[in-house]
Amino acid sequence: MGVYRDERKPDTWIVRVTYKNWKGESIAYKKRGFKTKREAREWEIEFMNSKSRSLDMSFKSFVDIYKEERMSRLKESTQDTKGYMIESLIVPSFANKALRDITSADVVAWQNELLKYRDENGKPYASSYLKTIHNQLSAIFNYAVRYYRLPENPAKIAGNMGNDKNCQFNIWSREEYLRFSETMMDSPIAYYCFETLYWSGIRIGELLALTPEDVNFKKKELTITKTFHRAHGRDIVTVPKTDESYRSVTLPQFLCDELQEYLEICYEPKKTERLFPISKYYLERKMKTGCEMAGLKKIRIHDIRHSHISLLIEKGFNAVEIARRVGHKSVEITYRYAHLFANRERNIANTLDEMKGEDDYVG
Repeated sequence: MGVYRDERKPDTWIVRVTYKNWKGESIAYKKRGFKTKREAREWEIEFMNSKSRSLDMSFKSFVDIYKEERMSRLKESTQDTKGYMIESLIVPSFANKALRDITSADVVAWQNELLKYRDENGKPYASSYLKTIHNQLSAIFNYAVRYYRLPENPAKIAGNMGNDKNCQFNIWSREEYLRFSETMMDSPIAYYCFETLYWSGIRIGELLALTPEDVNFKKKELTITKTFHRAHGRDIVTVPKTDESYRSVTLPQFLCDELQEYLEICYEPKKTERLFPISKYYLERKMKTGCEMAGLKKIRIHDIRHSHISLLIEKGFNAVEIARRVGHKSVEITYRYAHLFANRERNIANTLDEMKGEDDYVG
């Protein structure tokens, strides 16, 4: 074990190390190509720190371990999303600091940099996104506390940044959606996609994963058992986002009729083929064009789901009923859409006023 000149390339250095894996087996490892002895020695120390689970390892080395041990269990789409966040917004600020030396003050300084960020249009990160970034950093430190004996989580001590409580969604009213849907009439596949999204409240990934056998016209139901995304040039169908996402979604009769119309214009689709063999990008382009034609504010495709939930709240359905339909926990519906339920509370108060007035009249 040690650092040596590489006989093949005398102007470079080589490191040979031996370490024990989790089974207690001795593993020999060799790495070439270091330009200086000092560079090779620094790499050797860092490598052995990581293999011995020493808290002297750099934050970057620990993140590599975290990604291998923890993130490898996640769905590929989730790995991509978290991977970008970690590598772009977290690692650069802590990369070369020893894991044990990162303090809550370091985390606060990192938070302040993110809070000062503005894009080319002068817009900051969304408050909910800032909270998500901080939660990811905290999750990394929690992993170090639980499995690598880090004494405390500096991100937890620093406290969160951002807020997702009662966040105001960009949504369309029913009237706005109907104006938009009229612009889609000349694009049948887009029209039926948006109709399904708005009137069922399913996620875009759930829509794009649907197959003809997922539509039960007799029961007027959609069966949600999978989700679709495209990554690295591949179409990927995986299990749904959460356990609650496995569900049957009841459909209004007119949507059943529209889906039957759509199937009739398809070219003999197989039961296991995707019902809508298009991409999210295709629908995003159609949505942009439709908004311009209808003179509507631009919202995201995911906001159509929020619009559906808003419609259900407006019509008086409770959090439990809505959660079951859209694949959430009822507490999530109550928490995230509390500002919309507040309007229902005012309607309740108005109704009680009317009832009291009626009683007074009768008396």
